Amino acid sequence: MSGKLKQFSLIGIGIVFGAALTLNYPAIADREPEALPIEDLRAFSEIFGKIKSDYVEPVEDKKLITEAINGMLTGLDPHSSYLDDEAFKELQVGTQGEFGGLGIEVGMEDGFVKVVSPIEDTPAFKAGVKSGDLVIKLDDTPVKGMTLNDAVKKMRGKPGTDIVLTIVRKGEGKPLTLTLTRAVIKIKSVKYKLVEPNYGYVRITQFQEHSGENLVSALKDLQTQNKNEALSGLVLDLRNDPGGLLNTAVSVSGAFLKPNDLVVYTDGRTEDAKMRLTNSRENYLRPGESDYLKTLPEWTKKVPMVVLVNGGSASASEIVAGALQDHKRAVVLGTQTFGKGSVQTILPLNNGTAIKLTTARYFTPNGRSIQAKGITPDIIVEDATISSNDGPGMEVREADLEKHLSNDQEDLGKKETQTQTAPKDTKPVTEKPHTKPKLEPGEIVSKNDYQFNQALTLLKGLSLLQSRKD
Repeated sequence: MSGKLKQFSLIGIGIVFGAALTLNYPAIADREPEALPIEDLRAFSEIFGKIKSDYVEPVEDKKLITEAINGMLTGLDPHSSYLDDEAFKELQVGTQGEFGGLGIEVGMEDGFVKVVSPIEDTPAFKAGVKSGDLVIKLDDTPVKGMTLNDAVKKMRGKPGTDIVLTIVRKGEGKPLTLTLTRAVIKIKSVKYKLVEPNYGYVRITQFQEHSGENLVSALKDLQTQNKNEALSGLVLDLRNDPGGLLNTAVSVSGAFLKPNDLVVYTDGRTEDAKMRLTNSRENYLRPGESDYLKTLPEWTKKVPMVVLVNGGSASASEIVAGALQDHKRAVVLGTQTFGKGSVQTILPLNNGTAIKLTTARYFTPNGRSIQAKGITPDIIVEDATISSNDGPGMEVREADLEKHLSNDQEDLGKKETQTQTAPKDTKPVTEKPHTKPKLEPGEIVSKNDYQFNQALTLLKGLSLLQSRKD
């Protein structure tokens, strides 16, 4: 299983500017190539020749071939793409949680860069870039006509230099102009706080290489802060977490599940794409690494939990929320998640470049496909940060992306119980304040965060019920 694990990572939606979320992957040449369609290749050759001879300006062969590869991959789905040597090198570095750029998770829609989510504590986040924003101009250059990779390259640059983003935002009468200063992005993936005696809060901003270890350290420190006593309740906040590494999602889930519980399984056309990942050590550790989950206090396996999610919770976040929900280990609270239920494999090529190819769908332990559907919370609580200008449908989700992969369970007409539907006891909570919660200096969660306060109230009730059972 460890051999298979090294072949996969769940990449966040689109491209993180300068980020890398990857492990080591096999060369694509290891597999027998399919027979090439001769007639179609003749048409391609003819078009190639016409462009070379008749296009208004001379075009290099390399540029034409690269653009043809780009088109072949981006035409499949929003997450498959070609990585040139520079992009591939950056991809191999970013799992360390440090990269240069703006800090935006993006996709492409109607020829424009569409923001999925700004990453917390980055220039984009601080400048007020929001989920659903359409970037129409970079400095004085229109985005229309650019590939996503070209747009990303233009947004990258030396830390300390500025770039002007012209943004169209729903509810605004005219485009917004934001000046962002590029920076070295250092993401602290796990943040935590003892919000009051016996109750802890942990936020995971992104699933990086060491997020599992950092989570274990956070849980131990919460116990220390709680006078070395077990917690009575824990909030795990996965809101606006765009995902990351698959093995990290397994380790985070494993921190709260019983040994050998199934976390996720994947299914694709090749044998390498068919995996069943339990929370056993070979599915989240490299050979020779010590098992940090073994050092967790016993209370982490039974403490009442609420998992917070929203439309920005994607990929690895959905794996964790789905696993804890299916095993009835936690109550999921918030709004419908993004719905990225596909696995991207990084396939290196012999020339130093690579392709990021969608190779499988992933499924929750109970067999639910999340692709283009998402996780439905047990208790629906609307986000209190939605302003009066944010109409319905403001959040972008997988199903909104052009050419998104379909949910195969719906395509095959499987029973409703096998697809992601709201549990029968789902409780909608529609009341919300009209003011946006603001973080005070040093805070990691606002005291006015309505979803968080609902989670904390629920936890107190759950811990009271558990104490009566005990």
